[in-house]
This record gives sequence, C-alpha cells and structure tokens, in this order.
Amino acid sequence: MTDEPRGGAAPSLHAVPAAPLPSVRPSVALLTDRYELTMLQAALADGTAHRHCVFEVFTRRLPAGRRYGVLAGTGRILEALAHFRFGDAELTYLERAGVVDARTLDFLRGYRFTGSIQGYAEGEIFFPGSPVLQVEGTFAEAVLLETLILSILNYDSAIASAASRMTSAAVDRPVLEMGSRRAHEQAAVAAARAAVVGGFAGTSNLEAGMRYGVDTIGTAAHSFTLLHDDERSAFDSQVASLGTGTTLLVDTYDVRRGVENAIAAAGTSLGAVRLDSGDLGVLAVEVRRQLDELGATGTKIVVTSDLDEHAIAGLAAMPVDVYGVGTSLVTGSGAPTCGMVYKLVARADASGVLQPVAKASAHKTSQGGRKGAARRFGSDGRAVEEVLVTGPDDLVVAWSPEDGGAPDDRPSDGEQPDLRRLLVPLVVDGAVDSRWVGAYGVQNAARHHLQARAELPRGGRRLSAGDPAIPTVDLVLR
Repeated sequence: MTDEPRGGAAPSLHAVPAAPLPSVRPSVALLTDRYELTMLQAALADGTAHRHCVFEVFTRRLPAGRRYGVLAGTGRILEALAHFRFGDAELTYLERAGVVDARTLDFLRGYRFTGSIQGYAEGEIFFPGSPVLQVEGTFAEAVLLETLILSILNYDSAIASAASRMTSAAVDRPVLEMGSRRAHEQAAVAAARAAVVGGFAGTSNLEAGMRYGVDTIGTAAHSFTLLHDDERSAFDSQVASLGTGTTLLVDTYDVRRGVENAIAAAGTSLGAVRLDSGDLGVLAVEVRRQLDELGATGTKIVVTSDLDEHAIAGLAAMPVDVYGVGTSLVTGSGAPTCGMVYKLVARADASGVLQPVAKASAHKTSQGGRKGAARRFGSDGRAVEEVLVTGPDDLVVAWSPEDGGAPDDRPSDGEQPDLRRLLVPLVVDGAVDSRWVGAYGVQNAARHHLQARAELPRGGRRLSAGDPAIPTVDLVLR
C-alpha cells in the first residue's frame, strides 16, 4: 500500500452536471422517533423548550479493529433541512394518532430550523469522541432533528468508512459501486453517494447519478448472454449496441472460450472483460496472458464477485485493473453503523447562562460542554493527535489553532502551530452553506477525504486490527 504525503494534489473528479431535484418533495419530518415530539410537548408545557442548547454528534468507539472512520452524509442532512416541515398530512396524522397535543401541533405547523450547525467537513477522518456535528439553537428546534441526523450519519459514514478501506487497498486502481440490489432502494442511493465520498470512481445506480452527478457504470449481466443462442452472438449484439469500448462478461460458460469470443466480437480494441466467479486471482493471470497473446494488450480486466477490502488487498499483485464491489460495501463491510449518538452537551440555565451538561450512565458517559477540534501534525506533515478543546464556552468559541496547542505552549512571535481546525460552518442562522450540498458537495467531500486520508501516519491505514490511527488528547482552556 502506498501512503500519500500530506498536501499532495488530489485527483480531480469528472464533473457531471446533476439534474435539478424535483421542486416538490415529500416532508421528511416524520422520519423520526415519537419521543422527540413528546419531549417537545413537555418542554413547551414547562417553559424549557426555548432554552438555548448545543447538541453534539460523536461516537464513543470505532468498530472493532478499525483505525479511523470517514464522515459522510453531512450534505444529505443539509439538503433534508428544507424539507423538515410539518404539512397538513403530517399534522393530521399526529392529531388523529394522539401523538401530541394541540399546542404542540401549533408549534410544529410553523417549524423551521433557524439555528446554526457546524461540524467536520464531509469526507473528514474521525476518531472516538470527535465532535463531527454540533447543532445549536433552542431545545425545541434542535431536538427534533436527532433521529434524522443520526439515521443519515450512521449509515452514510459506515459506508464511506468501508469504501475508504477498499480504495486504500486498491491503491491506484479504480473501485466501482454496484450494490443497489443488496440494499433498500433509497439506502442504495445513499450508499452510492457515500462510496464516492470514500473514493469510489462510479456507481451502477442511476438515481445517484442524476441527484449527485456521479459517474454511472454497467453494461450486461449473465442473463443477456443466456438470452442468446450462443455466447458469440450475445457479444456481437452488445458490441453493435455499445461499441468496442464496452465490457464483456466472459465467465458465463468457459472463461478461455469467453475471451476468445470477446476478442472475435470486438477486436483488440475491446475495452474490458469482466470476471465474476471462480478464483479471481488465478483467472486474472490466465486471462491477461490470453489477451496479450491475442493482441488485446490494452483490454482491461474487471473483477467482481463478493469482494471486500481484504479480497482487494489479496489481489494487489494480480493483473487486475478495476474492482467492482456490491454487498460488502452497502453493508459497511461488517460494520453497518458507526454507533454515533446525538447528545445535549450545553443548555441555558434559568438565568440564560449556557451551562455544560453530561450523561453519567455506566459505559455511556459523555463530556459536557461545547468542544473545539483540531488535528496536530508532526514534522513529516502527518497527523499525530486529534485535539479536543474544552473549557468555558466563551473560550472554546474564541479558540483558534493560532492560539497554540496548549495555554502554556503558545508559539513565539511569527511561529505558527502545526494544527488544522476541523470544525467548519454548515448552517448559520438557518441558512445552509451551499458548498456542501448537491453534486458539488459530493465532489468537494471526495477531494477532502483523499487529502485527509493522506495525512494519516504511516501504518494508520492498515487493514489489520489495531488502535485508532492517532490518539485523542484534551486541551483544557482556563
């Protein structure tokens, strides 16, 4: 595996203009848990609903053996905010089901999120305790977003984290997402988007292509070959329709005979052949030799069939040009959730002063107060620590990397600390920063991930089980 140096230029992504989203979309307000609304009802009744609050999203631990996580789904959250509305249908249901009282229904009728959100840039690396998202506003506004935010971040980040391990194992060879048939139809779109954030080069999912400008891929399945009287006629038909640059699936019957038929149909300018069964490593060697002997030296070999990051790493020495991954990707490669939680960390007291609050339950503790976050780098330009900044709220808000790594370790005049701020503004007073949404948001996140992953220390991307790639340390301001 090759470790890229920090600051290396990320490869540009092919820009495909995305189709506009439909102007009318269904509300997402009921994609939530009932207790969000019953808490709101009680808080409206006792007068605490409008207290200023700060919620944070973080995970207490990484999946077993993982060394880092990848944040994904931030853009989808920002896109969903505009559709978190309680229309007539939603309010009628809540009233008929007796979920909340009339006062709460009146509040929900006019609900708009007018608070602020900041967080790690989408595509950023995260570790246990990293405050990947902070939601600030009244309790009434912020608490309603908990379930939606967690359902998006937990799934998308699990997929992007798996995707990053796969693309890291593939080094410079493209990896393609083709897992739609192994997921819920809407999860498939989210998975395709998250895969691209994690470094995948394209997806088979057309809806993801339309929504997010992602490159789409795909040619034919075994059924197309079986439809025809023989393999050669199937290949002739596909080449006639899609051109010689297409990819022909050569393992429906006999692989060697399949390669012969493929070159006979397309000539030596055939784009690629795909292998979807058998010992892929052995077959890749044999097929590469056969293609070269036939003069098709530029024809690529695509391998699919239940691949994951370990299988990809095992094929590193084989003449494979492209990997296609389905089931393992859309299920998080054994870690289908990141275990992220949404916790209230600060709220105004009766006098309006923001106070830190924290849960103290065994094995589910949290640290009160708003956090700042930065990453520290060593002299080689690679990350050495995740720095969580805590202390009085006004000091945490005002802190910047230029203040140094610790109060007693400030840089001398002219010396800049080697820290990178991790929290960026996403929503300010209800206004969404458009850099993180739509097709551009996905490309921005993919580029950011490549740069952030390149900053990990050597060995931080190993697939073997181990501790987080870098430790997390506290910087307490006083």
